[in-house]
Amino acid sequence: MTPTLRTERLLLEPYVPEDEEDFVALFQDARVSRWMGDGSASEAEDRALFGRIFTKVYARDLFDVWAVRRDGLLVGHAEIKPTDVVAGHEIIYALAPAAWGSGLGTEVAEAVVAHGFGALGLSEVYATVAAPNTASLALLDRLGFAHVRDVTEEDGSTTRVLARHRTARDAPAPAR
Repeated sequence: MTPTLRTERLLLEPYVPEDEEDFVALFQDARVSRWMGDGSASEAEDRALFGRIFTKVYARDLFDVWAVRRDGLLVGHAEIKPTDVVAGHEIIYALAPAAWGSGLGTEVAEAVVAHGFGALGLSEVYATVAAPNTASLALLDRLGFAHVRDVTEEDGSTTRVLARHRTARDAPAPAR
């Protein structure tokens, strides 16, 4: 069951069916979708993806997927899931353009990484980022992610594979 995570300004919680329109709007925004997976998808494909969050991901407890909210409004999306690109778990996050440049991406990524190291007990987490996505690459660098390798995609573009290994500062606090 995907837990609710809190940051200073954000609430990461499981999606509810009423989020569909905002989810589709986020994924249909070309400024966002250009960095997601294979890029833009049709509205019907994004609606189907939203449906699969409930029928597959949540129903089978496959991995954690969150609606990212600020002041009750959906401003983003986040996940941590097993990936075939590396033998491990990958973090994924996307924010609506209105939320860009305010440090919210850092809050989301930090919360998801902490969940991976804490609740999931991972020793490292990964991220895959399109090489031209300099904002996300800089954010992950600030969070301690290091370049592992580059992957040349079928279309000739480059995806950077980054990793962050758990350190003593990431370890959960001892129980009292």
